[in-house]
Parts: sequence; C-alpha cells; structure tokens
Amino acid sequence: MVDVSGKPSTHREACARARVRMSADSLRATLAGGAAKGDVLAVARVAGIQAAKRTSELIPLCHPLPLSKVAVDFSAEGESALIIESMCRVTGRTGVEMEALTAVSIAALTVYDMLKSMDRGMTIEDVQLVRKEGGKSGTWERSP
Repeated sequence: MVDVSGKPSTHREACARARVRMSADSLRATLAGGAAKGDVLAVARVAGIQAAKRTSELIPLCHPLPLSKVAVDFSAEGESALIIESMCRVTGRTGVEMEALTAVSIAALTVYDMLKSMDRGMTIEDVQLVRKEGGKSGTWERSP
C-alpha cells in the first residue's frame, strides 16, 4: 500500500453511478417490489453499503477507511434501465472513490442476481466515478 501517514486528514467524498439495463417487465417488478426473491432495491442497497465497508478486503492495496456515510440510491431511466448511485464520505488521508465504485458495482450485481430468473439478458453498464471532493487534488466532476 502507498504510505499516506504524512498526508493531512481531510473531508473527502465520492459519488459513483452504474446502469442496469433490463426488460420493461423486470424494471416494473423491481420498482413495485414484486420480484420473486423479494425487495430488489432494499437488498441491493444493503449489499452496496456492505460492499463499500469491505472494499479494502476486496481490492488489493486499498486502505481500510473509517467511512462516516454511505448512501445507495436508485432511479428508473426510461422503461428499461435502473440507475444506481452511491455516495461515500470519510475524514481521512486517502479518497473514497473505490468505495463508491464498489458500492454501485455490488449493488448492480445484486440486482442481477435477484432478477436473473426472469431476465438473463440484463447488462451492467457505465460503472463510473461521477464526482470526488477533498484531498490534494480537490474537486473533480465528470462532464455530462
């Protein structure tokens, strides 16, 4: 791991996004809470939060971070896509980009797992960092 002991502890925040494309029927079932395995969004939210907290166990050389906030939210895009967004916050010596990206990735995989019996053609797309704040490099935001 990179030695961050000489860096000052600062407020840091990162947001990430992913898209899960699926059939219109699958999206309707997801939004209505009517999937066979249960409430897809509730389970995916918890999975994403848990994943953010365990990022350093999953990705080699990531520092373990004392996260102060993790949020995972969902919205429909059209009739056949689910947008997953995460926000992670910490006061520390290194950024939380990997935690935000891990949260949306695992949330998307959870959505796939819970819906695969009705829609094996789903795709997980556009996993990306949207914004980060704090640290030496300051604020960065993805252009639309």
